[in-house]
Amino acid sequence: MSELNLEPLAGADRVELLRTLVRIVEAGSLSAAAQQLGITQPTVSRRLQALERALGLKLLQRSTHGMKLTGEGERCYAHARDLIERWQAMETDLHGARDEPRGNLRVLVPHAFGQGQLIAPLVDYLRRYPEVAVEWLLHDRRPDFLAEGIDCAIQVGEVADPGVVAVRLAEVPRIVVAAPGAWGEGAPPAAPEALAAMPWLALRTYYRDEVLLVRSGDGERSRFPIRPRLSTDSLYALRTAALTGLGACVTSAWVVADDVAGGKLCHLLPEWEAPPLPVYLVYPHARHYPAKLRVFNAMMRACMPALGGMRPPTPASAGLG
Repeated sequence: MSELNLEPLAGADRVELLRTLVRIVEAGSLSAAAQQLGITQPTVSRRLQALERALGLKLLQRSTHGMKLTGEGERCYAHARDLIERWQAMETDLHGARDEPRGNLRVLVPHAFGQGQLIAPLVDYLRRYPEVAVEWLLHDRRPDFLAEGIDCAIQVGEVADPGVVAVRLAEVPRIVVAAPGAWGEGAPPAAPEALAAMPWLALRTYYRDEVLLVRSGDGERSRFPIRPRLSTDSLYALRTAALTGLGACVTSAWVVADDVAGGKLCHLLPEWEAPPLPVYLVYPHARHYPAKLRVFNAMMRACMPALGGMRPPTPASAGLG
C-alpha cells in the first residue's frame, strides 16, 4: 500500500485526527471513543468529518445497525495505526533520552489487589517520581491497550495473549479457610476428603464446582467436587461470606491473613494449598519504553514478592531491561 498523504491536513493536528479514527474503530462507536479520549461525542464526530474532508474520502458508514469501515477506511485505519505507533516510538525515544520519569501512567489492576496490596507501592512510586501522575483503573478483566490507552496492567492468572510482554512478578498462595465451626461439631477436617463434605463457597474466576489441592511436602494432589452455596467473582465478597460461617473457600492468603491471625477464620489443612496464582505486569511490545514505565516495572519486580501473603515467582520471567 502507498503511504498515506497527510498534506491536506495542514493547519490541523494530524496525529490527533488519526488517533481519533483509531480510537473510534477500536472502541466500536463514537460515544465509546469520546469517553475513552475524555472529550465529547460531537468533538469526535467533528474530528472524523475533518479527516474525511481533508482526505476527500468516506471512511465510515453509519446506520441504525452500527458502523463499519469503508474500503478506503480500512486502508486509512491500517496506515493510521502504523503512523501512531511510529510517532509514539519517536516520542518515547526522545523523552526517554532524558531518563526522567514524567507524564501520565495509565494502569489497569484487579479490584481487590488494586485497592489492597498495591496501594503502598503505588504511593511510594508517586513520592519518588513527582513528575508522574497515575490513573489507577480497577477492573477484573483483560486490557485493550490501544483502545483504552492503557500503558500496563497487573494481571493475576496466566497470560494467554502472545502479543504482549508478560513479566512474572510474584505468586499468590491460595489456602482453604472457614469460620470456626463451619464444619460442624468436633475437630476441624484433617484430610481433603473431609473437606469435600463441608458446605462450600466458590470464587468463579478460578474455581466453580471442583477444588484441587496440592500437599507441600510431597506434591500429592487431591481433587474433589463441590456444590457451592454461594459463588462470586469478588474476593472481598467471598471473605465476608466465609466470615459468616456459610462455608469453606479457597482464597488468596493475603486477603484473610488478619482474619486467620485473629481467629475469625481457621486455616484448614495448612499442609495443603490450591495451585498458586501467578501475578504479571503486562504491556504491549514496543521498540522503546518511557522512563515512567521502566521504573514502574522495576519497582513492581522488587516489591511484589515482599508484599504480605505473596512469594517470589517460579520460574522467573524477563521483561523490560
